[in-house]
Amino acid sequence: MKKPLNRPKFKNEDQEREYWAKLDLSEYFEPSDFVPVSFPNLKPTTRLISIKTA
Repeated sequence: MKKPLNRPKFKNEDQEREYWAKLDLSEYFEPSDFVPVSFPNLKPTTRLISIKTA
């Protein structure tokens, strides 16, 4: 890890949204910080799901 990520307290969601939009996480994390994750009990769905991007 490069340096700790200290998040400020936010007064509202707009302020928090702006903070995360401007933040460059590459300053705080390195590829070696991440670990593989497994979901062994995850079951496939039979329903359609829709993922929308802004």
